[in-house]
Amino acid sequence: MPIKIPNDLPAVQTLADENIFAMTETRAITQDIRPLRILLLNLMPKKIETETQLSRVLGNTPLQIELTLIRTSTHVSANTAMDHLLAFYKTFDDVKDERFDGLIITGAPVEQMEFEEVDYWDELCRIMAWSETNVHSVMHICWGAQAGLYYHYGIPKKPLKEKLFGVYPHRADYARSMLLRGFDDVFYVPHSRHTTVERADIEAVPELQILASSERAGVHIVYAHKKRQFFIMGHAEYDPLTLDAEYRRDLNAGLPIHVPEHYYPDDDPSKAPVVNWRAHGNLLYTNWLNYFVYQSTPYDLAAL
Repeated sequence: MPIKIPNDLPAVQTLADENIFAMTETRAITQDIRPLRILLLNLMPKKIETETQLSRVLGNTPLQIELTLIRTSTHVSANTAMDHLLAFYKTFDDVKDERFDGLIITGAPVEQMEFEEVDYWDELCRIMAWSETNVHSVMHICWGAQAGLYYHYGIPKKPLKEKLFGVYPHRADYARSMLLRGFDDVFYVPHSRHTTVERADIEAVPELQILASSERAGVHIVYAHKKRQFFIMGHAEYDPLTLDAEYRRDLNAGLPIHVPEHYYPDDDPSKAPVVNWRAHGNLLYTNWLNYFVYQSTPYDLAAL
């Protein structure tokens, strides 16, 4: 089944070129079906890139998805045209009286700031508090995961000596989790961050369970069973050239950056990267939508 997205969203053509069935609003209203309502809080500066990446993995499932995009009203993006934001994005105030099957909170390039220093922190806290009563299951990604663990469970993030940057092997800590169903014994995930969350801090909270981790990248997936919350430290949704673009951006800006680890063949940036995370990235989102959203969400969202 397709993902339902706004008629003129740039992702429509991108997904069509990749043979991913994206249904526009005009076509969707002709079908008598109850789609899963997924809310995407996009905190990334390049919003079109992020919304396309997540539309791709959400659209590669047998379920019909109705995707609603929201942004913070307390921060204006400098990297996305205002006409795009006004055309395709709502604010929290626009949706706060609605209910959703799922919510995705993305990462943001503010991880080296204290949470309370982020200009939209209070607004994000309101959204996370609201999600406990108005959303069936929530997936937090990268900085969004660190923010969620801090807000809900008081777990701090810690600075790394240098940026964690590359594609790393991971293993399941709890292989019986339905989120990891079908995963290989070793699977790969891109990471790009300056901070981390310590395993000991997570294990000290009884409500939390570590599902997967990496010797090099640390904790990857954390699950809060009672609240159906997931905290994902990596970027399984990344495009093949996302890390390449980040590397060349920082290099050209004169910032301290090393070649992304385990990304280019022979660590040679002149060679095209080999994608070894796409299958598990798609499976991650398919399993979340199937086992933690579709199979347990009420048909009438008023019953949440």
